[in-house]
Amino acid sequence: MRGAAGSSTRLVFHLIPHTHWDREWYLPRGTFHVRLVALIDDLLDRLKGDGPFRAFLLDGQTILIEDYLRAHAHRAADVRLAVAAGRLQVGPWYVLADEQIASAESLVRNLLFGTADADRLGHRLDVLYAPDAFGHPAAWPALAREFGIRAGVVWRGVDGATAAAGDRFRWRAPDGREVFVWHLPAPGYEIGAALPDAWPRVRETLAARAGGAHVPVFVGADHHAPHHDFGALRASVAAVERGGDVRVSRLDECLAAAAAEPGDLPVVTGELRAPGPAWALQGTHGTRAPAKRRHAVLALWLERVVEPLVALARRAGGHDHRPVLDEAWRTLLANEFHDTLCGTVSDVVARAAAARGDHVTALARELTRVSLLALARHDPDAAREDSRAPAPALVLWNPAARPRSGVTIADVTWFRRDVLVGPPDGRTARVGPGARAFGLRGADGAEIPVQILGRRTALERIDASRHYPDLDEVDVVRIAFAAPPVAGLGVVVLEPGPPRRPPAADGAAVVARSLVNRYVEVALEETGALTLVDRATRTRWTGLLRVESGGDTGDAYTVRAPERDRLARSTGPLRVRRVAAGPLVAALEAGWRLRCGRGAGGRRRGYVDLRLVVTLHGDSPVVRCLLELDNQAGDHRLRARLPLGLPGVPVVAGSAFAAIERPAVAPVPRGRGLEAPVPTAPAQRWVSVVPSRPDARGLAVLAPGFFEYEWTPGGDLLVTLLRAIGALSRGDLAARPGHAAWPTALPEAQCQGRDRVELALVPVSAGALARGDALPRHWEDAFLPVRGAWLRDARELRPAVSDATLEGAGLVLSAVKPAQAGGGTVLRCYNATGRAAGGAWRFGAAVRAAYRVRADERESVPLVLEDRGRAVRFTAGPHEIVTLMVE
Repeated sequence: MRGAAGSSTRLVFHLIPHTHWDREWYLPRGTFHVRLVALIDDLLDRLKGDGPFRAFLLDGQTILIEDYLRAHAHRAADVRLAVAAGRLQVGPWYVLADEQIASAESLVRNLLFGTADADRLGHRLDVLYAPDAFGHPAAWPALAREFGIRAGVVWRGVDGATAAAGDRFRWRAPDGREVFVWHLPAPGYEIGAALPDAWPRVRETLAARAGGAHVPVFVGADHHAPHHDFGALRASVAAVERGGDVRVSRLDECLAAAAAEPGDLPVVTGELRAPGPAWALQGTHGTRAPAKRRHAVLALWLERVVEPLVALARRAGGHDHRPVLDEAWRTLLANEFHDTLCGTVSDVVARAAAARGDHVTALARELTRVSLLALARHDPDAAREDSRAPAPALVLWNPAARPRSGVTIADVTWFRRDVLVGPPDGRTARVGPGARAFGLRGADGAEIPVQILGRRTALERIDASRHYPDLDEVDVVRIAFAAPPVAGLGVVVLEPGPPRRPPAADGAAVVARSLVNRYVEVALEETGALTLVDRATRTRWTGLLRVESGGDTGDAYTVRAPERDRLARSTGPLRVRRVAAGPLVAALEAGWRLRCGRGAGGRRRGYVDLRLVVTLHGDSPVVRCLLELDNQAGDHRLRARLPLGLPGVPVVAGSAFAAIERPAVAPVPRGRGLEAPVPTAPAQRWVSVVPSRPDARGLAVLAPGFFEYEWTPGGDLLVTLLRAIGALSRGDLAARPGHAAWPTALPEAQCQGRDRVELALVPVSAGALARGDALPRHWEDAFLPVRGAWLRDARELRPAVSDATLEGAGLVLSAVKPAQAGGGTVLRCYNATGRAAGGAWRFGAAVRAAYRVRADERESVPLVLEDRGRAVRFTAGPHEIVTLMVE
């Protein structure tokens, strides 16, 4: 219909007053906050009238209203009046996040908070508005539909072929659900910022791509206040617009009219992150990589530890900590604003984001502690007031929704002496024996041997609500042991027992510079790389995770390798030390220095000191790798290379609620486009390269959350460790001519100093990959192990029953959380396969009712409970997200 709309069809141009508000960017939030308050003050006054300025789009994110009302709480009634009338359009997001770096559950929380905020104010914009994200995941349409949204707006990531087909399309998610999408033209949301003078050019651009009669014209730009007289603006445009109708409209009205027009639209599937009419700016995935890694770990902590514990503790009769949990999430989400999470911000903004991360860490740590105490039914105040001798206990909690046992690591503490705080008052410090030989004992009396991994002296503080903290000097002993079975999300209590050594049979061992168990052999090469042998098939990989440095003189948005740049690769020599000898845990440590070569003018870039700890558990094929960096080099990109020798095989990477297959990408020059395609790509939690032959084995790389990788046509996988760059934007890049932001020096984006990278390697078959849940299980075992909490002051614990087990081939746990409202608990999984799957949740204690809901926790459908309230069944369609609410 595009040609007809551009010629014979009378076009209706909908002027959409808006602003795009980067909460923080090249300037700190405080600077933009002052301007935001003034803008909304004026906006509220203008929206009270009956003139043509009838609605304003506040950028699709409710955090701006939150910021405004924190400063001007007295105008809350004015805000509610404008929003309820549909004149000030807010939501559905809490923040405009980077959608590729944020986790799937972060995106859900983002929409949950944005929807809740908008509902409290009276009305939500029912358009998934994403005007500036640097790409979009394939599950984006499903995410929209999970919140009752059927239309969206995007800009970046739409490729040239899709853009050439018109300005609208239907985007189909992996589960088959679709949304109507209008994609912004090449100038983006700024296309109408210079109206009315620019109307001839604007009209030509929009009419040439119009796929229907109704065409939105965004009138606004970054941090722009609305036009001073929108009635005059509309009249000026209408006076020169002879072939169409010009209206001032709301975005949802315009898109509803456009979606209702007859005619077939192109259908798009998969992710949107290609360069096209707009920059995709995929180089942001490696910028300020240490901050991204920390953010991913915090998101994982909230999603899979804090939220489930808060929900289970509340169900067990503990305190309702949802308000504080919400504070933790809102603080974390503030760091997911696209510029902030991408690292494309000034150094002062990056430091502010780090401080917010510190606050999330403190909240998460305390919520974890008090919720575990509630589940274990341990009261520190009662323990302090109990005259009996304590009975120390190790409380195990399983964050996976499946039974687990086997090698577990925990810290236990033994009293040495009191540390008295306060002025001297005649008190005498108690003294104890410190650590002694010990084992563990299960509830059934079975003796559990332990392997000692390390010992140190530290201070431990035991807190209680009615007493001063009790501070002691203790011996901290790190142990490994074979844990008894722990039900999904369940709790088990172990007590100290007589010392016993674990048997060596079928365990892990150190042999020279190698680690061996019955699944794999892994050896340290002289370069610091690894050789890995899959013992089931004798498949052998060499040179894995060899660290290399190449020059990078780009900016925060785009990588630029200098001409005739030479890679500097790790060559050793290594300093090797045995860390753990087995049989439960075997580990080796290696240390070395990488000199990073020379940069412009022959100047030395510097060096990176590296420490690699490789760990193998006796009962797992997963090779755990901790790489500690001390970067003292600049203008370079540090990566770990894995030469897998599988050219032509596609890579499969984790993404939001799905896995996505991508081919190898060779670096290419920019050509005629605005931006050169990049060979790097984003991954969530894992990436795997597996031949399709049933008897062949490939390799998967696992990480706690987001990371960037490159898959080369020659069969090498590279994992980005950091990009050390010093400029927010450069205007002299061949891959992307023109400034992507205001030029700003970023000395702290050189990422100098210490950092740590957690990775894991595991051999995997094509069959295991097709099952959908095999890699997520390995990932859970690596980064969400059974957690142990040592209670030195315990007294006869009787933990609550918290078991909840997910059953169903191909189903992957995504969330266990308290409901946003009411007393329910939300359980979410997704089907990681392309076939329908039968699923069930089984509970250790009966539930009263169960409902199937959307991710927004609405539109509930009752489900039949079985086994006296201890089980509920459901069916998950191919790639479907399934959310249940139980009470």
